[in-house]
Amino acid sequence: MCFANGLEPGAGPGLIFKTLPIAFGQMEAGTLVGTAFFILLSFAAWTSAISLIEPAVAWLVENKNVNRLYASVWVGIATWAFGLGTVFSFNIWSDKTWSIPYLFKNFSFFDTLDYLTSNIMLPMGGLFIAIFAAWLMRENSSRDELNTDDWIYKVWRILLRYVTPVAVIIVFLKAISAI
Repeated sequence: MCFANGLEPGAGPGLIFKTLPIAFGQMEAGTLVGTAFFILLSFAAWTSAISLIEPAVAWLVENKNVNRLYASVWVGIATWAFGLGTVFSFNIWSDKTWSIPYLFKNFSFFDTLDYLTSNIMLPMGGLFIAIFAAWLMRENSSRDELNTDDWIYKVWRILLRYVTPVAVIIVFLKAISAI
């Protein structure tokens, strides 16, 4: 669909607002289907946003004795304000760039967040989860959760302990152009 309409296929998530409207426009009852799709997409975004701010809200409630409603409002406002930086990257901050030595140079605020989350946080999160599940989690807990044959569990555990960390580190070093 991208090629048929002269759109760049590597444009990322923004394609949803370029390609799908064209597709819905060519469908029978496309206006109705498109409207329903984007309403459901908005619900998906809201529910994801709520689940993402919940850890910060819970931390404020549990550790700082802040009222839950107050914590939710303030975390929501802070998240919204921070999110404005990504919006501004495409207009009033489009000429401003950020640099982190040895990682990237001249990235917009949006590109900086995209780079950090995709290339740093995601591999590191995977590495830490693998380390936790393979080395710190009790064996009987992981065995109960997986509920597999003994030999499958042993293979899984060996892969998770020795192969996965090396593979994730290689992916991470490749992502930051260290190799």
